[in-house]
Amino acid sequence: MVRKVIWLCFLAIIVGAVAYLSTFSVANVEVNGCVMSSEDEVRKAVMDNAYISNTLVLYLQNKIKPVKDIPFVAKMDVEYVDKNKISVDVYEKSVAGCIEYMESYVYFDKDGIVLETAKVRYDKVPNIKGLTVKSWELGKELPVENKKRFDTILNITQLVDKYDLDIRGIEFTVDGEVVLRHDNIEIELGEGQNLPIQLMNLGSILKELEGKSGILYMKEFDSENSTASFKVR
Repeated sequence: MVRKVIWLCFLAIIVGAVAYLSTFSVANVEVNGCVMSSEDEVRKAVMDNAYISNTLVLYLQNKIKPVKDIPFVAKMDVEYVDKNKISVDVYEKSVAGCIEYMESYVYFDKDGIVLETAKVRYDKVPNIKGLTVKSWELGKELPVENKKRFDTILNITQLVDKYDLDIRGIEFTVDGEVVLRHDNIEIELGEGQNLPIQLMNLGSILKELEGKSGILYMKEFDSENSTASFKVR
């Protein structure tokens, strides 16, 4: 009789625990930090990574075996908020630029490593023109035919990131000179010998030209000549 009571108590505890755990149902997956990545895609990937729609299972499963291979996402932190809500903090890959390739855009980091390809063109990422690529591979350096020109691009993208510049386009003229694009302003930098000093000062110059449209001439701008001219158009 005592044994039967013990088993009934144990069974009641199990049933009660299962009933309580069943209330931990996922009603909300909050996603933060997406700029280039898709919130819906992140949310779906996190949900699909768990065996059942349970916040505890969802949290533990994503801690033990994090979701990988989401476009533009470097890593994610999944946190338990309450029994019906999970929070996901997204940390995106640092994208330096992109090139057009067969009706798509190939995105790469500051070292020239290919990160992703997408049909979408993201405005905040500089679009590079003047580079020729016949093929590419994810996780590998972009095989550009003109290596010297590509090294110049990488130098520019690193400086743009360092000085937090809003540059939407980078291209080379037929004469091999560098032109940057910021909103409605073209920035002519010459052949690129003075990029560090030019870009270090570019941010303060662009602030003075905010809202204007035209060409900013900085070809002669260097450590000894800190003058630039602007032509409205």
